[in-house]
Amino acid sequence: MAAQSVFRHRSDDAAPNSMDIARDTFTWLVAGPHPVSLNGRLFPGLPDRYIPLDEVRDRLLTRRCPQETRDAVWAHLVLRSRTEGATWTVAAVGVALPALTSVAAMLSDRFAGDPADVHAEVLRGFLTALSTIDLRPPRIMLRLRWAAYRSGYKALTEALSGPTPVAPGFRSTPPHAPWGHPDLVLARAVADGVLTQTEAALIGATRLDEVPVADWAAQHQLNEWAVYKTRKRAELRLAAYLRDCAIDSDLTDPLTDQVATAVALARPVTPTRDVPRSSLRVSTGDVEFAEKVQGRVSKTDAKSGVQGCGTHPRSTRPSEVSPCA
Repeated sequence: MAAQSVFRHRSDDAAPNSMDIARDTFTWLVAGPHPVSLNGRLFPGLPDRYIPLDEVRDRLLTRRCPQETRDAVWAHLVLRSRTEGATWTVAAVGVALPALTSVAAMLSDRFAGDPADVHAEVLRGFLTALSTIDLRPPRIMLRLRWAAYRSGYKALTEALSGPTPVAPGFRSTPPHAPWGHPDLVLARAVADGVLTQTEAALIGATRLDEVPVADWAAQHQLNEWAVYKTRKRAELRLAAYLRDCAIDSDLTDPLTDQVATAVALARPVTPTRDVPRSSLRVSTGDVEFAEKVQGRVSKTDAKSGVQGCGTHPRSTRPSEVSPCA
């Protein structure tokens, strides 16, 4: 009997989970003649009117929305959630739902266990960060998303660390759990102490999210070249960490190879005079040469002077040692 795989495809008729409940509750807040709204006059880049929160969410998701507007809106939502509670906490969750559902779907995709547990942990991580996050640095929503991601990832790793029940006797083995998204590699490097959270956020923003280093440095009030040096040192440690992991684990994971390759390509190429290592490629000429050498060393034809020795001597040679009397 084959063992059940740890992963499976999600069914379309899955039971409602915490994300579904949050979405339905948020829909009630923005429905009817008096939806929960924000005064657009308080935020640069928004219309000078009261804007329902679902429209605010859509405007924040557009590429042309300035980062200053996003941070101002999120600072307002976080403060009202802390001071007024229930309604504005649900409002903050509803505005963040596109990011939260993306994180939850990525973590629970093909997971054989109940995905509702992972979704609940993602939401719990977001709500915990909502009450503690520092509103002074920029990119508030990005940091809230990272907090939700780490909480869900921790729940996922705990669920996958347990043994999978298998039937006794001859059976197929469960497949290795994949590493998942490149963010998983950064999160695990932070958990193992290879990177700090700031270094992981720097690599994730400038490499994966394609944020220019100059913009990242300006947002954090840091020197641009200092940020470049910090990222280079962090990427060197990350590359060494990935190489060590590749030696000790299965090398069939394409995403790990993708991240390791991206980090390796980002390193400057320096000339070297070391003797190049022999190539692992095998050419046709090498095969033909090996066959010729094999033919000269090990004869198998009828004229072999090795296999025929001692069976049919052509002449009798006098013994070098006289026989004993």
